This record gives sequence, C-alpha cells and structure tokens, in this order.
Amino acid sequence: MPAQYFATHFSGHQKVIDACIASLRPASDAASQAIISSLGRGGKVLAFGNGGSATQASHLVEELIGRFKETRRPLAAISLVSDSGVVTCIANDFGYGALFERQVEGLATAGDAVIGITTSGRSENVLRGFKAAKEKGAVTIALCGQHGLKDGEADHVLAVPSEEGAYIQEVHLMLLHVWCIAIDATIKSGEL
Repeated sequence: MPAQYFATHFSGHQKVIDACIASLRPASDAASQAIISSLGRGGKVLAFGNGGSATQASHLVEELIGRFKETRRPLAAISLVSDSGVVTCIANDFGYGALFERQVEGLATAGDAVIGITTSGRSENVLRGFKAAKEKGAVTIALCGQHGLKDGEADHVLAVPSEEGAYIQEVHLMLLHVWCIAIDATIKSGEL
C-alpha cells in the first residue's frame, strides 16, 4: 500500500512541475533579477510566510546569509518569522494580521526585495506585508498557489498551477533554489 501513495504523489508532483516549466519561467527570471538588482544596490531581502511557508522563508534567508552550494560572501537577508519575541509581541499587541506589516514598516527601505510566501494567496498578514513594502518603495515578490493574488498586490507573482498545498510548497522550494543558483552565478561572474 505505501508504494501506491509514493507513485500517486510523485506522479501528481510531476504533472505540476510540467505545468510550471511551461508557465513560470518568465516570472521566476524576473523575480530573481529583481532580487539580484536589490542586492546589487546594497538592498536586502525580507522574507515571510505562515506555517510551512514560514520555514521556507527562513530557509531562503539561511541560504543567502550562509551559503547555497558554494561558500561566498553573506548576503543581507532577514526572516520575519524567526524572532519569537517580535512575533508574539506583534501578534499580542497588534493582532496576527499586522505581523509582517509592522516588521516591514520598521525594516524595509526603498529598493529592498520583500518576498511573501502564501500557499492560498489570501493570507491577510502576507498581503498587509506587501502593502507596507510597496509604501516603502520595496519590490514585492509573491509565491502562491493557482488562485494567486489580486492584480497589483505584488510586483512579481509566481502562482503555482495547483490547488494541492503539498505540490505548491514543493514548487516554492524549487523556485527558492533556482533563485539561489542565479544569485550565486551572478556573484561568481563578478556582476554582484
């Protein structure tokens, strides 16, 4: 019986991957260029999400500050989900909907890259974080599922063509890794 689950999940994943190859490359290329441009101008990456998306935001930040495949200089990046004191203070004093908005208001500057991850595309705190980022003049990048965001809620929207949370999250992780590859290659070429 476990083999059936393996085959079913991997087969479904492959169908989503095939659809992504056909639809997400231009948006992924544009998002990675926006991140590279921000870092090249001395900006930073701010990343956030809820639940599994929160761990992916932290994963991206550790890849940028630490390393992806090869050791290189650390890059300016902050996970807005990692400081339990900040998270619980904001949630308690301002409500969970203000969680990322409040941090973006305090940390973002014009030209930063603000990355929000929301499988549903409708997480209130992520959308409010994007709004605050736009008001600060930061570029906004959304990773979401097929229902995406409304027009204008983020500058770059990478909507995975699936309603299945697991597949969406798996593709989000792949996109984060593609961006890391592009960033590392740009550094290696001397352009960043």
